[in-house]
Amino acid sequence: MHAAAVKLPSTEDAQQAKSALQALRKVKVRKANRTVQIRSDGTSGVSVTVPREAFELFLEVLAQMANGNAVTIVPVHAELTTQEAADVLNVSRPHLIELLEAGRIKFRRVGTHRRVRVSDLIAYRDNDRVEHNAALDALTDEAEKLKLGY
Repeated sequence: MHAAAVKLPSTEDAQQAKSALQALRKVKVRKANRTVQIRSDGTSGVSVTVPREAFELFLEVLAQMANGNAVTIVPVHAELTTQEAADVLNVSRPHLIELLEAGRIKFRRVGTHRRVRVSDLIAYRDNDRVEHNAALDALTDEAEKLKLGY
């Protein structure tokens, strides 16, 4: 994953993504795969069957582009630099390094550099969210017991 590869969609691209998303959201996505037909300038097109997960990911990409966000797809086995990993978690690089050194996120060294697998980063993020939500639930319960009006 390289920061130089990230490009924000133009206003025109965002509008096209929004239109495509509105049309494709009407397609019911169940457990089955989806057949998608691509046409160019009214010519006969190509029909392909894609896995449901790929179709849903495509819808998510369109939604992000429609909102003006850049989208990058990274394989879960890819390794990130500490700066890239910090960017994914939206934390500072020094904070990420503290998490790595504390053993909260797995990493490996390549010479003097640390590399973090995307799958390990996602596992940390998901676990951190679970812990965060549990702490919020506990605080809410305590506030209700004390009748603090929350």
